[in-house]
Amino acid sequence: MPTLLGPSPWLLQHGLEELEHLIPAILFRPAAVIIITDADGRSTDISVGAAKLLDAPRETLIGQLMQDLLPGAELGLEVLSRGLDDHGVHCGTLQFQGAGGKPMTMESSARANLLPGRHAVALRPVAAALASGDAKERAQASVQDLALMLLSKDGVILAWYAGAERIYGWPAAEVIGRKESFLWSEGRPAAEGIPAEYQRAVDHFHRASEAWHLRKDGSRMWVNAITVALRDESGELQGFARATRDFTARHGREEKLKQHRTAISPPPDRSTVVGVVSGEYDRITEANDRFLEMMGYEQHAIASGQLRWPDLTPPEYEPLDEIAYEEALRFGACSPYEKDLLRHDGARVPVLMITSVTALQPLRWISMVQDLSTLESDEAMEASDALLSSVFTEFIGSSAAVRRVQRLMTVVAPTDANVLVLGETGTGKELIARAVHRLSPRRNMPFISLNCAAIPTGLLESELFGYERGAFTGALSQKMGRFELAHRGTLFLDEVGDIPLELQPKLLRALQEKSFERLGGTKTIPIDVRLVAATNRNLEEMMGANLFRSDLYYRLRVFPITSPPLRDRPEDIPELVRHFTRKYSERMNRTVDKIPPATMLALVSWSWPGNIRELENFIERAVILSDGSTLRAPLEEIRPEPGQVSGSSTLIQVERDHIVRVLRECNGVVSTAAARLGMYRTTLNATMRKLGISRKDF
Repeated sequence: MPTLLGPSPWLLQHGLEELEHLIPAILFRPAAVIIITDADGRSTDISVGAAKLLDAPRETLIGQLMQDLLPGAELGLEVLSRGLDDHGVHCGTLQFQGAGGKPMTMESSARANLLPGRHAVALRPVAAALASGDAKERAQASVQDLALMLLSKDGVILAWYAGAERIYGWPAAEVIGRKESFLWSEGRPAAEGIPAEYQRAVDHFHRASEAWHLRKDGSRMWVNAITVALRDESGELQGFARATRDFTARHGREEKLKQHRTAISPPPDRSTVVGVVSGEYDRITEANDRFLEMMGYEQHAIASGQLRWPDLTPPEYEPLDEIAYEEALRFGACSPYEKDLLRHDGARVPVLMITSVTALQPLRWISMVQDLSTLESDEAMEASDALLSSVFTEFIGSSAAVRRVQRLMTVVAPTDANVLVLGETGTGKELIARAVHRLSPRRNMPFISLNCAAIPTGLLESELFGYERGAFTGALSQKMGRFELAHRGTLFLDEVGDIPLELQPKLLRALQEKSFERLGGTKTIPIDVRLVAATNRNLEEMMGANLFRSDLYYRLRVFPITSPPLRDRPEDIPELVRHFTRKYSERMNRTVDKIPPATMLALVSWSWPGNIRELENFIERAVILSDGSTLRAPLEEIRPEPGQVSGSSTLIQVERDHIVRVLRECNGVVSTAAARLGMYRTTLNATMRKLGISRKDF
């Protein structure tokens, strides 16, 4: 058992439960054969890959003893109590009777006491292990160690388990009571109160992040961490459950793959969209007909469990898929990447994919897949380029954040998948919704929008679904609702978080069954509508407060797109300022074409809490005040916030402060900061040297 400092029974109990959920969510990679056992050698959880190996349903295998799961194997309490080395790790060769009594030989590895009395055992075919390198090394890597810990709400370590001792080298007695930030690499000072490292977990239930950490011997390791906020029944924050893994060896390979993926991503509209496939871990639970036709399967393959993601993926692409899942865990959706899929007849199909994680516990995912094997004609490609150009002219800016949103839109637009646009007020969520519609095959059909916050609660149902004559007092004639008006087109529901709880089941039913009934009517009306929803509210928190249905949330959040706030892309502000100045000068029949450097510097320095809408209104007011060709902005209305660039700073200082801020927000990861700044990592390193930025600055 770990050492505890001022143990809270509630935190210990619920924290352990949360960590128990995290173990399979992290370890059960596609096709992984992993069994979690208790102190008696009885399975408490088992991966889909293990159930496939043992040829039995998971639910029938959980609760069995290891010697019953693997007949003839000398693996169980003997290995976990006597066969483990000094670090609680076992590796070796295991022989047992598989399904039907077939003799099997596997490489085995075990990690003891991930939690008290919870051990992880992984199996890997000997042939696969030998083919990929040293068998023992591959077996060790097949079940990755986890550093599991419980933290107070201020980040103080309260519980420190065996895996954490193995990974960091610190015994529990030397870390209990210290802030976890002492493990972070230099340049990341501990903060008072809730550290920024955990703030996203507070806001969004969980946070996935990567950064450099320090071992006891002073060496650095690249750590992947998942942090979960623990709240009591009243919603009060009590602390955090945290799981970290050592990704040092994979870090270099990941950087190379990211650069390669960025270089090879073509315009998605140049290929045939085959639609949607989704599942839990490696199991495919739903796929549309076009995807099944491309892969050579029938619908019954899903119901029978025949269709599994590892069976469709060549082994060499597994690292790419793992990186995509990690990126999707951090950002909601990964960047588009190319891979091959294996047809039922063994042929390979090149595709472009983007994966979104829709739930963490249990892990649920959905992927958009595009066929790259059949390219369209030159004329169609030129038309596609022209369409992209016309749509994206409305997106002012060239930052990495803007390009990421554009990539996501071009991937999801040709499908019929529901889209949920997230972001603060004034970031252009409706602009994204309209772009998705214009890039889709429905572009020539209606785009119908409804602001759910602008309609009184009692009238919202009739606005959405319409009503029959006499349905209520004042209903003198039949009225079509927004769903009916959007038939064969796109329906955009803005501020979807304001839909009252009692109306949400009817909306969910309309989306699931693709039909509805008007208010006061009995006739079922079929609809073919593509839904795009938007909100600036935290729907996950609303679910926790029973203000938003979870089933509706997951139906809406098939494909999330986050519209970045303006403060996260200040490099786009000069271009936006020039655009709005031109726009309102022409509208007012004026010639304002000069923007003083000091004015531009002040505009770049401001955080713009109202985002693009605030900036646009400010520039419109500035054009009105300008009586010549020079923009006269009322700079007295904006004041730099503490820590922001002042009006007397130079452009070089603005650039330096902006880069330092982005590096801090990216936890010192230069490659991530470079992607966010829209430049190569080598370019960012050179710029940092030129501006005198060192690690102590961030």
